[in-house]
Amino acid sequence: MKLRLAAIALLLAIGTAPALAIDPPYQRQMERLAEIMGSLYFLQPLCSPAPEDWRAQMAELIALDEPDEDRRQRLAGAFNVGYTAYSRFHRACTPAARAAMTRLLVEAERTAREIHTRFAE
Repeated sequence: MKLRLAAIALLLAIGTAPALAIDPPYQRQMERLAEIMGSLYFLQPLCSPAPEDWRAQMAELIALDEPDEDRRQRLAGAFNVGYTAYSRFHRACTPAARAAMTRLLVEAERTAREIHTRFAE
């Protein structure tokens, strides 16, 4: 009897839980790209007088992808993680900051190209 009540309670709980959306196959790459863009948003103004607006590009990328609220939050969170990671250690344009920017720009280009090549319609 207890087992039957537990099973009924479980079925009721499952039936009332909101359905979770399934992530697209490129979600992991999108989150990494968002993290890179957040890192560049912090680093580039340190070393470049006319920086690219990585935050605006991230907003445009999110708008074009049209994610649900959960995915939007994860992408924004990844952007913030990238920003915070570099803000902890860099205060000026140093050789390490320039090297990080170069590495991040190469990775961003490769990741964006891969997403587009593999998943664009």
